[in-house]
Amino acid sequence: MASAFLSIVQQIIRKGSLKLTLANGETHMIGDGTGDMVAARLADQEAEDAIRSDPTLKLGEMYMQGRFILEQGNIYDFLSLVKQNTTNEIFDFKMAALLVGRIAWQQLKSRVPVNRNKHNVAHHYDLSAKLFDLFLDEDWQYSCAYFEPPGIGLDEAQLAKKRHIAAKLLLQPNQRILEIGSGWGGMGMYLTEATEGAEFTGITLSEEQLKVSRARAEKRGLSDRVRFELQDYRSMNGRKFDRIVSVGMFEHVGIGNYGNFFRKVADLLDHNGVMVLHSIGRPKPSFATNAFIEKYIFPGGYIPSVGEVVAPLEKAGLLVRDVEILPMHYAYTLRHWRERFVARRAEAVALYDEQFFRMWEFYLAGSEMGFRWDELFILQIQIAKNQFAVPDNRNYIAENEAKLKEFEARRPPLEKVTF
Repeated sequence: MASAFLSIVQQIIRKGSLKLTLANGETHMIGDGTGDMVAARLADQEAEDAIRSDPTLKLGEMYMQGRFILEQGNIYDFLSLVKQNTTNEIFDFKMAALLVGRIAWQQLKSRVPVNRNKHNVAHHYDLSAKLFDLFLDEDWQYSCAYFEPPGIGLDEAQLAKKRHIAAKLLLQPNQRILEIGSGWGGMGMYLTEATEGAEFTGITLSEEQLKVSRARAEKRGLSDRVRFELQDYRSMNGRKFDRIVSVGMFEHVGIGNYGNFFRKVADLLDHNGVMVLHSIGRPKPSFATNAFIEKYIFPGGYIPSVGEVVAPLEKAGLLVRDVEILPMHYAYTLRHWRERFVARRAEAVALYDEQFFRMWEFYLAGSEMGFRWDELFILQIQIAKNQFAVPDNRNYIAENEAKLKEFEARRPPLEKVTF
């Protein structure tokens, strides 16, 4: 009699080739035999039962613990095989109840008045800086790169991302620039050096990122023009900025706080100001984050649909001036990150341990799969308060990018971050 786990896998995998060894030692060939073989093995019955009852969370956990083992192919190959066969989970009553419960809990957490932002940020971004150095580009850009033209390397694509965003910001001399979620300082230094007389303020909730950002700015002689602060955007008052940028931070705001976020943007942005918001987006509301990502990687995070972003933005009195969707670029970025990370496995294990390495490998592989197969994308929205703050055509973006390339040719090379 086939196990419950085997039955559900056989229902899912119709195309492709999966060799599955169950906990009892039985081996089964599943699929139509096409494509590259993926061979997986379950180490024990408890692991098999756990994945059957709650695959969204337990597959990753069992992989982390070395109890779901890939003997041919890697974890991305397995996840891709599953996703190419179905974009819908197969639910029984228990699995459906788990999903509903998670949605309710995450929706509640996003609306409670207790501020968990700093705790949530620290969970991920206050990990050892050496970890991020294993896989990021030379400027430590931990957000989607822009592979334009196609086929460029990661360093060049991350530079293209900064250039593309800067072009949309319509930078002018002596402007006051705010970055909400300033990372390790790369975007702030780029914008400041590209803009004569600019005064830049970057805010973050990560103490590790703050330390690195300040050290980098000082090393480049920018301390008089670039200021990084440990601060929540919600507590900023009394200042107006000509330009605001936020890259890869909006996913951490929480769906219950979008109205607060855009009201604060409206308060901080000058009447003639321009903002560019760069965020992961999804084709429709999902109401909750993937259970594994929520528990282990980005607690409190949420990926919005375009509609979920635009409604509170407009309600705050802000104007959408430009919307650009960048499909697949994050899949390419994550592929670079995952390959770099796996190539330096021994260093990652030495920093933490084998289980941590597998956790991050699963996170990078699952995220890449989401952009390649689940229609996730990057959303860039240009925002203003005054309809005349932005030109009436998009030609200026390419024109500004050309000028920024001239600046980049003169810019001193980045120095490697040391610890």
